[in-house]
Amino acid sequence: MKKIVVLTGAGISAESGISTFRDAGGLWEQHDIMEVASIDGWHKNQALVLDFYNQRRRQLLEVQPNAGHFALVALEKKYDVHIITQNVDDLHEQAGSKNVLHLHGELRKARSCKDETLIYNWDQDITSEDKCEQGSQLRPHIVWFGEMVPMMEKAALETMTADILLIIGTSLQVYPAASLMNFAPEDTPIYYIDPNPEIISNDDFFHIIAEKATIGVPMVVEKLLQTV
Repeated sequence: MKKIVVLTGAGISAESGISTFRDAGGLWEQHDIMEVASIDGWHKNQALVLDFYNQRRRQLLEVQPNAGHFALVALEKKYDVHIITQNVDDLHEQAGSKNVLHLHGELRKARSCKDETLIYNWDQDITSEDKCEQGSQLRPHIVWFGEMVPMMEKAALETMTADILLIIGTSLQVYPAASLMNFAPEDTPIYYIDPNPEIISNDDFFHIIAEKATIGVPMVVEKLLQTV
């Protein structure tokens, strides 16, 4: 069974109604992204950061996976599918995808500020009163600007063994995630699905589908299922 590695970004979640800060000129719900999504912002104003992610978490509980998410699940009928997502939502899991690696953390989890291995499933608001079992403040289980991406090595190893690579809804401008494409074996077929693709390539193995995820992903999935 061939292995497909899928790299997804904010574009696929946006079609389910989840806001993306890059579409708003660097502002996210009127917040400078560095105020609410950086380790410096956390140290400066924990209350603001907690409130911001509490709002995001509430929004996540109200949205549903879309046709792009469900199409990727259909790929598992004939392929070994591994999804590497930059998104912090769990829409891939809600749709039914079995192998999902979150590069930037997960919104429906909280973790200890003292011990990053203490991670808890978390659907409600995080408040200043919420502590881990060691008595330390809980924070969103999110990789912020200024922090290491702990799952990056695992993601690179997954990509190195891909037979086919799908890139969906990402500008490929945020590093280190943007570098993952370079770990794919030489001449691996790559399908880049984005309504505003920022990469131009004349290589025969690089296919650009200038469509939003709900249209482009089902198109590519249908083609792949027919060519097995």
